[in-house]
Amino acid sequence: MGERSPQTGAPVAGADGPVVLFDGLCQLCSAVVQFAIPRDPRGRLRFAALQSATAERLLGRVPLAGPIPDSFVLIEDGKLLVRSSAALRLVRYLAMPWPLLTAFVVVPRPLRDWIYDAVARRRYRWFGTRSACFVPTPEIRDRFLDPS
Repeated sequence: MGERSPQTGAPVAGADGPVVLFDGLCQLCSAVVQFAIPRDPRGRLRFAALQSATAERLLGRVPLAGPIPDSFVLIEDGKLLVRSSAALRLVRYLAMPWPLLTAFVVVPRPLRDWIYDAVARRRYRWFGTRSACFVPTPEIRDRFLDPS
């Protein structure tokens, strides 16, 4: 985890959202991106690795009070969403039946975030890591904010 923490909902300048920032070295995080792309029928979601200059630029504009999650962040309407809130907001952009998962917003956020954090802490052990950041194929490259 980083040294700073975002305030959920803090404005983020320069993000034409929604933008998903993900751990490009994490197999699970990369799989979530690869899962989301074909299920986002309008192609609204954009992506960048948390390790990228784009993520650094976007996150550098956020008022921070603690660590930024090192797994997954969603920037939507100029606001930063983290942890379970980011994941539940992401599914709203996907084709049915995935938006039905937003019903889990009724679960108190501390409990949702505890579960999210438990998986995030173990993601490398359970799902593995990549030797380099996820590189998009030519077919999906336009969905990524990084030129790599």
